[in-house]
Amino acid sequence: MKLLVGLGNPGDRYAGTRHNAGFLVASRVAERHRISLKKKGYQGIYGVGRVAGEETTILLPQTFMNRSGSSVNAASRSLGVAPGDLIVIHDDLDLPMGRIRVRPEGGHGGHNGLRDIIAVFGRKDFVRLKVGIGRPERGDVTNYVLGRFHAGEQKLLPQLLDLAADAAEVILTDGVSAAMNKFNNCNLLESL
Repeated sequence: MKLLVGLGNPGDRYAGTRHNAGFLVASRVAERHRISLKKKGYQGIYGVGRVAGEETTILLPQTFMNRSGSSVNAASRSLGVAPGDLIVIHDDLDLPMGRIRVRPEGGHGGHNGLRDIIAVFGRKDFVRLKVGIGRPERGDVTNYVLGRFHAGEQKLLPQLLDLAADAAEVILTDGVSAAMNKFNNCNLLESL
């Protein structure tokens, strides 16, 4: 069993915000593979199905970003998921909009959702799929990540979600190294 987790904040107030990039990508993967995200459990909503031939649970924690660890830990323990079979999709301020990055493990990099998962899960060796949202040129970072994508970003967003969903599928079928080789140097802005 693989566990694909999209990080974000629940509720209409946060829908479509930069910080919910993980929710958006995980939902795109679920949509592609006709996995309904309607089951309630693991302090989140989830669905189970096959993604690229792999039995996969897709989870959207409903605990708010800073408390994602309890949801991820509950699901991974209940499902018997090995750390290498846990893929966490999240927004990344240090990647420009239009970029994604796959990593086999690592620290939290200042991301509060990852910080909580590491603290509760007690491990760092799970796969990350980072979705670039860029940094604000000036102003408050919190307001930026909790803000909605502006018009220029909205045009690029469908392609970015598709690229990240493609990367998630490659992680599941061919492994992390293959996904890193294929996607870590992609830049959608260069292809426009």
